[in-house]
Amino acid sequence: MFQLAEELYVAETSGVPGISISERHPEATIGDAYAIQAAGTKLRVQAGESVRGRKVGLTAKVMQVQFGVDTPDFGVLLGSMFHPEGTPLSSSALIAPRVEPEVSFVLNRSLRGPGVTVTDVLAATAFVVPSLEVIDSRIRDWQITIVDTIADNASSARVVVGGTPTRLVDIDIRAVGVVLRRNGSIVETGASGAVLGNPANAVAWLANTLAAYGVQLEAGELVMPGTCTRAINVTPGDTIRAQFDGLGDVTVGFVDDTSDRQVLASAGSGAGR
Repeated sequence: MFQLAEELYVAETSGVPGISISERHPEATIGDAYAIQAAGTKLRVQAGESVRGRKVGLTAKVMQVQFGVDTPDFGVLLGSMFHPEGTPLSSSALIAPRVEPEVSFVLNRSLRGPGVTVTDVLAATAFVVPSLEVIDSRIRDWQITIVDTIADNASSARVVVGGTPTRLVDIDIRAVGVVLRRNGSIVETGASGAVLGNPANAVAWLANTLAAYGVQLEAGELVMPGTCTRAINVTPGDTIRAQFDGLGDVTVGFVDDTSDRQVLASAGSGAGR
């Protein structure tokens, strides 16, 4: 497991994607994939990273269809993934980025499964914020199965948070409309209810699923419940803006800056030490 985790780490830092794990190891299970993900997280924490939150992926039907899966997955959000809104994001630091809009939860108390309900999630949420998740694949040409994306930390790459923190009592979390624009043109629309009927369901699913691994959601963490639209491809020069009813907007622009890749490659040279 460690060798495969290290391969994914090197692919991320070098910008050179690898061959899918499921292609090389067709016997690999979802349990194996989460073990690889955990090993990869350990590598990054040993290199100085910190866990800032969690994400749920593949919760909307459009995303399950897009990636050919039928179940959600989860990953870890590390400190280096958080990118400040208003600062250009270097495409050179990524391999094949895609962007998706999400209503993210910030917790003010911990959630530990099993048995976490939507009511528990609502009570534990300090506020929600509009966000963009930049996903990326360290597997060549996005040729992935559920095993590949889980092992690859649920294809996580960057998180951009915007808008104004909004309390749940001020909105209907099941009915937040979203408009996703690329360079001013609408490319996707959706509503938060596409995420398991209520994005709070995704947070409850995550808390209950993590319990089997001895992990809980911590106060102060940001939890991304999944997108309600398809993920869209981006290239250098693109500006992506998501407008969320009642929550505000979040925007990120992509530039080509090879210096970011050089910094990451240097940081990744210590993998496995």
